[in-house]
Amino acid sequence: MSDLRTTPLHDRHAALGASFTDFGGWSMPVRYTSDLAEHHAVRTAAGLFDISHMAEFELRGADAASTLDRLLAGRISTMKVGKAKYSLLLNETGGVVDDVIVYRRGADDFLVISNAGNRTLVAAEFGAPLTPSAGGDVTISDVSDDYALIAVQGPRARAIVESTAGIAEVAPALADLGYYAWSAGTFAGTPLFIARTGYTGEDGFELLVPNASAPALWDALLIAGEPHGLVPAGLAARDTLRLEAGMPLHGHELSAGILPAQAGLGRVVALDKDDFTGKAAVASASADLPVLVGLVAEGRRAGRAGYAVLDAAGTAVGEITSGVLSPTLGHPIAMAFVPPALADPGTELFIDVRGTRISATVTALPFYRRTA
Repeated sequence: MSDLRTTPLHDRHAALGASFTDFGGWSMPVRYTSDLAEHHAVRTAAGLFDISHMAEFELRGADAASTLDRLLAGRISTMKVGKAKYSLLLNETGGVVDDVIVYRRGADDFLVISNAGNRTLVAAEFGAPLTPSAGGDVTISDVSDDYALIAVQGPRARAIVESTAGIAEVAPALADLGYYAWSAGTFAGTPLFIARTGYTGEDGFELLVPNASAPALWDALLIAGEPHGLVPAGLAARDTLRLEAGMPLHGHELSAGILPAQAGLGRVVALDKDDFTGKAAVASASADLPVLVGLVAEGRRAGRAGYAVLDAAGTAVGEITSGVLSPTLGHPIAMAFVPPALADPGTELFIDVRGTRISATVTALPFYRRTA
């Protein structure tokens, strides 16, 4: 793994005994102690995640909003300053190049966070408006190498961030910050960007700081979180948490060959916009394409990505994209693409788990929803 990139927090993870894995070209902590313990900590208290592998792009200028309207499937120009929005970058055939979160930091100032493995693709798409033929007043910068991103997720997340030594001048106050919104502050005198977003199905915050400040912020969060049950958590827990919450993962539920409506994300697409990449393909897509559903089963054997979904006759009708024995719910769950005729909740299907047919029932997503 010598060729893998490391985040500014790599030494902290190693000191905590983390096991590492290759994720999007990065050496990332997959777990520190136990997948289950880290998962349950996020559901009941809080988990601390290093997500510094994510990519960040800044768009500034009078045409920044209109440029994002052309590039992304959602309507970005109507966002209010201080808010965040989930959106999709599509290709010309309507497939998902990447899913992103857009933050409006000012009238002409936007931050876009994309997945690490798609940084090069997103940079290429975002670079298009910078060509001389495009014109316009917008500057697009890939600032991924300048910042670290740390997530605190779980019901105790706000109390932990609020009590972290060194965090100051936060406005608006976290208690007043809505979901998919952000605050500005400082940490030890350096700029701090705090977003109330996450990928676990729990309340939480994602904190963006310059690389040099990341180790001290990580340490301060761990100290503040100790009395609240905070634990460092790796990618394994992050994956089971997002799956329970019905959140898609690019390369599984999203890809260049999957249209937004297939993945249940048709609402993200603003077809009434004048134009955006992939609009024609999305507007003319067949209604018979496979769609994403949730599947629940009994027992302990879970379907995994790539396993076939069968009908009552034993015919393969779909494929699992993600699956796990749910740590929170105690039974197998999975997401899969199946024909629309088999997508109604309550439909009985089967999963081929290494040659054994396991009964599974279609259910509405998400599998888990926090109550407070």
